[in-house]
Amino acid sequence: MLKALAEDFRIIFDRDPAARNWLEVLFCYPGLQALLFHRLAHWLWHLGLPFIPRLISHIARFLTGIEIHPGATIGRGVFIDHGMGVVIGETAIVGDYGLIYQGVTLGGTGKESGKRHPTLGSHVVVGAGAKVLGNIQVGNNVRIGAGSVVLREVPSDCTVVGVPGRVVHRSGERSDLLEHGRLPDSEAKVIRALLDRIEALEQQVETLNQSRQPVGVETHRLGAKSSCRLQDKTFEEFFDGSGI
Repeated sequence: MLKALAEDFRIIFDRDPAARNWLEVLFCYPGLQALLFHRLAHWLWHLGLPFIPRLISHIARFLTGIEIHPGATIGRGVFIDHGMGVVIGETAIVGDYGLIYQGVTLGGTGKESGKRHPTLGSHVVVGAGAKVLGNIQVGNNVRIGAGSVVLREVPSDCTVVGVPGRVVHRSGERSDLLEHGRLPDSEAKVIRALLDRIEALEQQVETLNQSRQPVGVETHRLGAKSSCRLQDKTFEEFFDGSGI
């Protein structure tokens, strides 16, 4: 337990550029404080004590805003950044060197008994507000985008975005853990493909109309007003992230 606590403390300096000295990290980082409480509560939980571990987790929730059930298994070097609103269920497992942002839920989907919370592999990044629900496996080196809802198992080395979460494979590309600005937008890609298809169909219809129109009669062209061209301002704003 002491080695895990030391690794929890050290990893903060690697991942947070705002961490300046050990005194500030020890007293001003609720993620570290929540893990300190949890590792004690988890040890007492495995001793079979019925009440004290839950009381410790409740006190930690009051002080830090982070709720970790004493039965949850947390690996070494896990960093809970900011952490307000984080909830980790009783049978959840978080692998080594995970990164969890505020508002994350590792929860269940019902009142079933036994293993009912997710298992996260090593080096997993869970973005702010993301929800990972149910007894599912999330592989190593997975990134879960902010606000995503993951309900199915995720293989290693993938990125998950959207509601419900969609897996995007990024083979051969290694990205920074904190580089959330490069998360793919699967919904925008689908909409772009549909718009391209609509433009192609409009061009085909216009060509057919021109070929069938009698000579000397002016044809009606599907111009800018009726076309779904990508240069339209609404679509440009959507693809640039406006309103998402």
